[in-house]
Amino acid sequence: MSGDQSVVLRVENIRKNYGKEKVLEDISFEVKKGETKVIIGPSGTGKSTLLRCINQLTTPDSGRVWLDGIEVTNSGSDINQVRQSIGMVFQDFNLFSHLSALDNVRLGLIKVKKMEKRAASQEAMTQLARVGLQDKAASYPAELSGGQQQRVSIARALAMGPKLMLFDEPTSALDPELIGEVLGVMKDLAKSGITMLVVSHELGFARSVCDEIIFIEKGVIVEQGLPEVLFGNPRHQRTREFLSKINELYGETGKK
Repeated sequence: MSGDQSVVLRVENIRKNYGKEKVLEDISFEVKKGETKVIIGPSGTGKSTLLRCINQLTTPDSGRVWLDGIEVTNSGSDINQVRQSIGMVFQDFNLFSHLSALDNVRLGLIKVKKMEKRAASQEAMTQLARVGLQDKAASYPAELSGGQQQRVSIARALAMGPKLMLFDEPTSALDPELIGEVLGVMKDLAKSGITMLVVSHELGFARSVCDEIIFIEKGVIVEQGLPEVLFGNPRHQRTREFLSKINELYGETGKK
């Protein structure tokens, strides 16, 4: 939850089109240090594209993004340095199948941060323990459940010491019984002060730990606010309709 109020992420007037399709249109918001913000909205509405614009996997057509006071959309910015400062957790884990959990987590420390192997191994084990998988360090992805694989990917992102963690529907590829273990780790991270921006339909998670909900539809922010306000008394009819549909599909927690 929020503590130090310095701004870690500032997004200003981001626009992105694919051909004639407007994917993002004038998206602006900020995330302060220690905050967790959750982005909700229908599928195909630009949420994943927004995350990719933030870490420069996708270049926005216009608008600017600042990370810790440095404009990452500036053509002179060091993209590799930017990506080291942002941890990204994807829907489909993106682990190397030929590497153990330990090797997946420590690879970036050795290759990118140039850490000595012993120090990298110690840090990797620390992060695996943080997500409850220190006993799976020698296991390969095929030997792990989907929930365990996603927790390894979270440990891998944390090991790099990011200023910001981005989560793109981190539970959408999981069997229902495995969702809770990943959300539990994410709740612990939020409560420990990790700065997080999460795209998710897990409304129970959002209610319990997030500082603000951002509802995006058709590439536009329709409404944003405190979870108790947005869930309890949303201003916009479209927000009410969307939340009602999510509750109908997944229950009030938003969990499948």
